[in-house]
Amino acid sequence: MFTSYTGHTDNVFALAWSPDGHTLASAGRDRTVQLWDAIMGACRLTYQNHSSYILSVSWSPNGRYIASGDTAGAVHVWRADTGTTVFIYSGHVRFVRSVSWSADGRFIASGGDYGDSTLRVWEAFSGKELYVHKDQDRIFAAPWSPDGLRIASGSFDATVQVLDALNGDIALTYHGHNGPVYTTDWSPNSQMLASAGEDTLVHIWSPVDGETILKYAGHKRAVKSLDWSPDGHYIVSGGDDTTVQIWSASTGKEVATNTVHTAWVRCVSWSPTGPLIASASGSVLQVWEL
Repeated sequence: MFTSYTGHTDNVFALAWSPDGHTLASAGRDRTVQLWDAIMGACRLTYQNHSSYILSVSWSPNGRYIASGDTAGAVHVWRADTGTTVFIYSGHVRFVRSVSWSADGRFIASGGDYGDSTLRVWEAFSGKELYVHKDQDRIFAAPWSPDGLRIASGSFDATVQVLDALNGDIALTYHGHNGPVYTTDWSPNSQMLASAGEDTLVHIWSPVDGETILKYAGHKRAVKSLDWSPDGHYIVSGGDDTTVQIWSASTGKEVATNTVHTAWVRCVSWSPTGPLIASASGSVLQVWEL
């Protein structure tokens, strides 16, 4: 283990690295987003303007802003350096499970869970909606592809839909899973997708034709979070079996397993600049080096 952070007073539901790899943003049931130094484990800033549990957090590509979504249906856009709220988007009815910035930092895609089930794409600083997608039941993940062209929406209905990011048209629907899909992520070159959920398997597949390339079966229970390494060679995944596993994205061969957590691993995130991985279980966050 490299360092740990214990600033939260309740379960952490979301975790994200800053683009420069220096700072982690974590958020959860205590209604705060905390920015902390990934090396020293010291808190730099605490954002406390949410009125309910926070389920999702994402940095803008330039590292200046953060978007965070909560169970009341609000998405806050705020400055990472001062914690000043810039804009609050209120298009969702309830649980905002996913927030993701477009590659150019102009737009945000937000996905609604319980009582909402919409994917909404909107201008980050005005809230003007490009479109609202209502074709899935309870959206858990909706990351924007690195090339800015597509969004991959994972749902409780066991599907992943690949959407045209600009108009919301469905390009492809992936039906490979046998249960709810809790997490999806694009490869760094936008050529492959990884998705996982209740069926315990991580699927790697083509967003062009839906062909399954590989299935990773290392987990014994539901997989709640995954992330590609910056070079695209590896994937880190974590879930209800309390383990964090690193494995080859091309072969599925396990590289390392972290068993230090004693409760569900709700989120994992790979540093964009190096071999550091962050994971959250309960209220404790850990950073460790591969």
